[in-house]
Amino acid sequence: MPPKTVRAWQRMLSGRRLDLLDPAPLDIEVEDIAHGLSFVARWNGQTIGDWPYSVAEHSLLVEAIFSRLNPGIGARWQLAALLHDAPEYVIGDMISPVKAAIGAGYGQLDERLTAAVHLRFGLPAILPAAIKKEIKRADRLSAWLEAVQIAGFALDEADRFFGRPPAAEMDGLQIRLRPPKEVRADFVARHTALQSGL
Repeated sequence: MPPKTVRAWQRMLSGRRLDLLDPAPLDIEVEDIAHGLSFVARWNGQTIGDWPYSVAEHSLLVEAIFSRLNPGIGARWQLAALLHDAPEYVIGDMISPVKAAIGAGYGQLDERLTAAVHLRFGLPAILPAAIKKEIKRADRLSAWLEAVQIAGFALDEADRFFGRPPAAEMDGLQIRLRPPKEVRADFVARHTALQSGL
């Protein structure tokens, strides 16, 4: 009996077939990313409200924080911030302790998918270290905000895990829980606006 072949591709609603082990940039569409991310819940769904807080909503928030912290930065780097969790449209969102338990395999898969996404949308496969650091900073600020506003963390606990951001950096930022359809449309619209500025 011949060995069973393992399928390593995902069929997207666009009709594309994305090979998860060897992703081709031309098999990536922003509509597929937006659709998938709008249905992937952050915090394993353990958030208050009538809608899950999606990775798409988180990505919009991270890009807004990144842009606020880096006034005048180019649209390409804003786009990189918007797409920072794009691989999760096919591999899902795992909380950090689970990623650590899985080990290097998850990180390698994420890196390959990230590089393909970046190339598809005109970004370098590997971001400059300074840009990556600023996106990570915005991501941590977003995590703190999410933790205290919707994930049930006490302030001291959120401060311990994510670091308390300066009040000025978070001024006016409020977590929004919305239906996936709305978030998906906003993600695509923001992507389109940033792409037009490249």
